[in-house]
Amino acid sequence: MKQYNREDAVAYAKRWALGANPRYYHFAGIGGDCTNFISQCLYAGGGVMNYNKYYGWFYINSFNRSPSWTSVQYLNRFLLRQSGIGVIGEIAPIESLEIGDIIQLRQNPTHFNHTVIITKKESNRIYVSAHSNDALNKPLDEYYYLELLGIHIKGIIE
Repeated sequence: MKQYNREDAVAYAKRWALGANPRYYHFAGIGGDCTNFISQCLYAGGGVMNYNKYYGWFYINSFNRSPSWTSVQYLNRFLLRQSGIGVIGEIAPIESLEIGDIIQLRQNPTHFNHTVIITKKESNRIYVSAHSNDALNKPLDEYYYLELLGIHIKGIIE
């Protein structure tokens, strides 16, 4: 397993948190851009896509991408799988997460609907960056949520 470069993922997140990288379609207004942005950050930290049409994690263009690149639920399924090429993660307590790890928020009664990346930890406070409602180093405790799910990025399977 190749090491996930947390610093590269966070640098990417900070660079593009308040704007859109023109290399990727910006999905604001048609379902939100949060998971697209997080996928870009994860790719910046790992550099390996999985081009499996049904179970992979990839972006070629706005019409040729995996569901896991832009969907909260499908990204969750992809990261928590047990095998296959690409970024791989595991559920972890929020307090144990590191920069470059992600958090999914359930802000409604039925499902998780937002994904953010940890870009700073300071004095037992977690700061995240995100798209949809663009944020750079926003304190996690300023978000509304019913439940949080922490996903620690373990590494990259090549």
